[in-house]
Amino acid sequence: MQPTNENVAPLANGAAGAGRGASVSVQRPQFQVGRQDTPANSAPNDTPLPLEMDRVPSEAAQRDPSRFAPRISQRRLIAKAFAAVCLVATLIGVVVLAALLIDLLRDGTARLSLDMITGFPSRFPDRAGIGPAVVGSAWVLFLTAMIAFPLGVGTAIWLEEYADNNRWKRLIEMNIANLAGVPSIVYGILGLTLFVRVMGLGRSLMAAALTLALLILPVIIIASQEALKAVPRSIRLGAYALGATRWETIRHQILPMAMPGVMTGTILALSRAIGEAAPVILVGALGFVAFIPTNPSDQYTVLPFQIFNWVSRPQPEFHEVAAAASLVLLVLLLSMSGIAIWLRNKYTRRS
Repeated sequence: MQPTNENVAPLANGAAGAGRGASVSVQRPQFQVGRQDTPANSAPNDTPLPLEMDRVPSEAAQRDPSRFAPRISQRRLIAKAFAAVCLVATLIGVVVLAALLIDLLRDGTARLSLDMITGFPSRFPDRAGIGPAVVGSAWVLFLTAMIAFPLGVGTAIWLEEYADNNRWKRLIEMNIANLAGVPSIVYGILGLTLFVRVMGLGRSLMAAALTLALLILPVIIIASQEALKAVPRSIRLGAYALGATRWETIRHQILPMAMPGVMTGTILALSRAIGEAAPVILVGALGFVAFIPTNPSDQYTVLPFQIFNWVSRPQPEFHEVAAAASLVLLVLLLSMSGIAIWLRNKYTRRS
């Protein structure tokens, strides 16, 4: 705003008499509200609008639903096609799983019994059992969990909470991700060379557990890292503001909230380990074990290798025993998955 008139005019007041002084009349300035007249805005704006602004339709045209009708039809068609593809993919998996279950139930139900589960292997199909294989699988699973869980969770905590975000950390994470995709037979060769021969553990339960721990360690690390990343940063900052150390923050705040994801990833990784046959064959699993292993240095066999041994025989009766053993292994895997879901829900409600 600027003043448009600023005049100071002295006027002689003759009616008041000659002895009185002259009075001064001040006219207050008047301000014009609005923008100033400058050469830039006084001239008409002849600058052409951009091309994309010229193409903007009017408000009435934007509200007209007919201009979107062809595009909506195309999008709906694409959405229906994508839903059909997803349905077909789901049905393929369900049909294959159903066919496998039906085949196992048809061949193995007649052979499944308590004597078969607790019995020892035999060269006669009617006497063959999976007792040593079940106990050996339990031993291998327990030792693998005791080795892989603390190493995997500890590595994830160090990478997420202590390590600096530099190229060395990114290089380690890249190698861990690559190790998660290495075939299991490669870990079997590594276990045979390192644990069986170099470390002198022999063909024992401990050698198999160490080999399978290496197999599932990248999976546990990646799952634990994702669980730790999901904890809000405000939890850490709040704990630090109250005077907690980094270890106290991790122990009392971060780990309890990340435990559902950590436990789920660990149990699913162990489920993979218990179903592996190639690594344990290389590190010394036996096809015929007539005793129950009682310590980590004993020789052993596991359910996947016992099933493989029976399937490779020409007698159809052994195929039926292998189907019954597959049902036991399947129940064990489903039980572990159920435990993972239960633990996840339990820790989720607690956190």
